[in-house]
Amino acid sequence: MGRHGLHRLAAAALFAAAFAMVADAAPMRRADTRANAIPVDVELIIAVDVSYSMDPDEQALQRQGYVRALRSKEFLTALHEGVNAKIALTYVEWAGSSDQRILVPWRLIDGPEAADAVAAEIAQAPYRRASRTSISGALLFTRPLFDTSGYRGLRRVIDVSGDGANNAGAPVAPTRDAVIADRITINGLPIMLKRPTPGTMDIANLDVYYEDCVIGGPGAFVVPIHDRDQFIDATRTKLILEVAGRQPPARVVPASAQKPRISCLIGETRWQDRWGGFNFR
Repeated sequence: MGRHGLHRLAAAALFAAAFAMVADAAPMRRADTRANAIPVDVELIIAVDVSYSMDPDEQALQRQGYVRALRSKEFLTALHEGVNAKIALTYVEWAGSSDQRILVPWRLIDGPEAADAVAAEIAQAPYRRASRTSISGALLFTRPLFDTSGYRGLRRVIDVSGDGANNAGAPVAPTRDAVIADRITINGLPIMLKRPTPGTMDIANLDVYYEDCVIGGPGAFVVPIHDRDQFIDATRTKLILEVAGRQPPARVVPASAQKPRISCLIGETRWQDRWGGFNFR
């Protein structure tokens, strides 16, 4: 069997595993207690990549971006302009399909003191790194967190930032589809600071991958980061847009471009080509 035939078999096996994993996760969800919850403008899950592809400088910039954003005048203005003038936020780190950690549990932010306290929690937490990149694992982990948050948001948003394509766990596209079916929005912050080389798992069009394979739901958008100097401003911009319920200007996509512009299995395929076999861990 040729290379393309093997890749078709790989894709079939990966998608079969995806649907099985998403189905297995459903019974684990607890009963929704939102009817008695505190009303907020948005329930926001910040899900950040701590895989080994994120070097220490990128990790520090990623965290500083959210810390400074929470303390910014622009964020507080957007917060106070909301219907409820408050949001609920939790901060999660992720790497492999079974490696997710809540760094800051659900917190209510209703003013500068609360925002500063959450920013301090994020800033003071120890750094860590772990193996593999499973965006699907992050989505499967974070989706049930809304059910027991204790808050009832006008919007529910998962804010995913990372520097690579999914290469572990369930394929990301069907997982994304299962999450947004619950009217949850997934936004993306693809970090594109490194030039892809044959010896790495990086891909050149990570922003396109996020647009076609990761984000979705009402008002979903991507804010790509191409330069280290852009990191803080881009993170603040994305957080403010999420709190205000707005979107950045849409990117102009050539009329000839038809989905899929990029394979949603590109990360899994590259991992298989480099290391061989199927590994959903």
